[in-house]
Amino acid sequence: MAPRFGILTVSDRSARGERPDMSGPALAEALRSYGWQVGLAAIVPDEEDIIAGKLVEWADGGEIDIILTTGGTGFALRDVTPEATLQVLERQAPGLAEAMRLAGSRVTPHAMLSRGVAGMRGRVLIVNLPGSPKAAVENLQAIQVVLPHAVELLADFPQSEAHHSDPRRRPRQG
Repeated sequence: MAPRFGILTVSDRSARGERPDMSGPALAEALRSYGWQVGLAAIVPDEEDIIAGKLVEWADGGEIDIILTTGGTGFALRDVTPEATLQVLERQAPGLAEAMRLAGSRVTPHAMLSRGVAGMRGRVLIVNLPGSPKAAVENLQAIQVVLPHAVELLADFPQSEAHHSDPRRRPRQG
C-alpha cells in the first residue's frame, strides 16, 4: 500500500510570494524517489488557525494518508506549527518526532531545537518537519521506512499485523 501525501509549507514569506518555497518541492522530489505520490500541496502563513484549518480540511478530506508540514517548528515567536498540529491531533505519535530529532542531532546539535510533533487525526498521519529543505528531507529519511506500515495500520489493512513478529516465538539465545 503506497502512501498518498500532502505537503503543507508553513512560511509567512513564501505565502506572501516574497520567497520561493524550496522545502515543499524538495520533499515532493524525495517522496517521488520512493515511488510515492503527492496528492496535495499548499503554502500557508505562520498563523495557527490557518494551519489548523488546512490540516483538518486535508485530514478529513479522504484524499491523502500522510500530511507532512514543513516550517514553523523552531523557537521563533511566529513558529506555531506544533501548536496548530496539536489542536487537530486525536492521538500523538511521539516516537516519530523523537526519531527525527535523534537522527538530526547526528548532523547538527540544532536539531534538538525542533519542536515538531507527529500524530493522527482519524486515519491520517500528520508529521511536522523543519523548514529548511535539507533538514526536511533528512527528517523524512529518518522515518520513511515506517511510513507504509503506519498507513497500513491506520487503514486497518488486513495484513498489517503480519509485519510484526511475535516476541514469544523468537528463538532463545543460549
